Amino acid sequence: MIKQMLLKDRILTDKERKNLAILEVIRKNGPISRTDISKITELNIVTVSNYVNHYIKKGLVVEGELDESTGGRKPVLVELNPKSGYIVGVGLNMLSTVGVLVDLEINVISELKQERIPENSERVIENMVEIASEVIQKADIDRAKIVGVGVGVPGIIDERGRTIRWPQSLGEKDLSVCLSIKDTFEKHLNIPTFVENDANAAVLGEKWLGLDRDVRHMLYMFSGVGCGILINGEIYRGATGASGELGIMSPKASKEYAREITTQLGRWEMDLGMVDKARVRIEAGEASALKDFVQGDLSNLSFKEIVRGVKEKDNLTLKVVDEAGIELGKKIAFLVNLLNPEIVVIGGGIEDCGAPLLDAIKTSVKEWSVEEAASQVKTIPSAFGENAVALGVVGIVAREVFAQA
Repeated sequence: MIKQMLLKDRILTDKERKNLAILEVIRKNGPISRTDISKITELNIVTVSNYVNHYIKKGLVVEGELDESTGGRKPVLVELNPKSGYIVGVGLNMLSTVGVLVDLEINVISELKQERIPENSERVIENMVEIASEVIQKADIDRAKIVGVGVGVPGIIDERGRTIRWPQSLGEKDLSVCLSIKDTFEKHLNIPTFVENDANAAVLGEKWLGLDRDVRHMLYMFSGVGCGILINGEIYRGATGASGELGIMSPKASKEYAREITTQLGRWEMDLGMVDKARVRIEAGEASALKDFVQGDLSNLSFKEIVRGVKEKDNLTLKVVDEAGIELGKKIAFLVNLLNPEIVVIGGGIEDCGAPLLDAIKTSVKEWSVEEAASQVKTIPSAFGENAVALGVVGIVAREVFAQA
């Protein structure tokens, strides 16, 4: 059983750092020789051999085929034993809730996606537990080998106070839910559970599972309302875990003023305000296929229709998406100037708008960033889409398993 303490809560010991470095290289590059592990990690070959032999005894790593030799005895290759453990990840997205069960090589064994419950309440947490339970039941595995559950949710998580504070729509008071996600999951599943903010989970997932290991500084823009920050290869959470909330809001501010400053310092809607802007323009008389998509009832207009409008090249939709991309690009440019990242990932759902949104963001970032930062940064869509949060929290648990190996 792994210790129920995330890497974020403590300083890694020398042994844990070596465990993490060696096992990450084996996961990403296996089958691989001990010599090559030594070269990549810059740990001496004796240390690498001792650690790998320990993993083999535990069943975490297995020896396989022989590598080609340039002379002398052929080196034995090692790789992870993916069936030595399993991890469950559940992520809450803009439109959906995703549950996955993976092995230690992060191969997906079972998966479940459902439309997100249209509310922020304790019922949402209960639904996430149900999804986790279902993906476990769907997988034909030994339940005793499940080493942990990762849960990714929006908002500010205070495990000490056992609360979650969800940012609400513009001009509305934030909602606090007095329910410990960790306790709820562990009570129902009897498996160690780790909870992380959605944007933080997503930024680690993109780095750990998708991108080159040399990327050290990265931002993950989660639908324009949150930001996962990676500095020197580690998630930056701030003093109280509240970093990355993208936008300011005062309970004294009117809804009108809150909406007025959304594209500046204010808090944005999950869809960058695209649905509201499209609705206003259609009501003002502009023609659009969006109206047909909802049979003339604009109260039913949602982000799904915006994505469909982009795919069908509806002119009004493309204008709205372009404007949103330009405004988001300005906010990103501010962060690029402040933090000078190598990569900015666009995710959380808005990346479904495709090239029209991404191109507008790139143009705006280039225009509004200082030249030295703009020339370095790459802006890309999420590699994992709606699975990013679920796989991100899986990565957090996997790193903990590896560190404690």
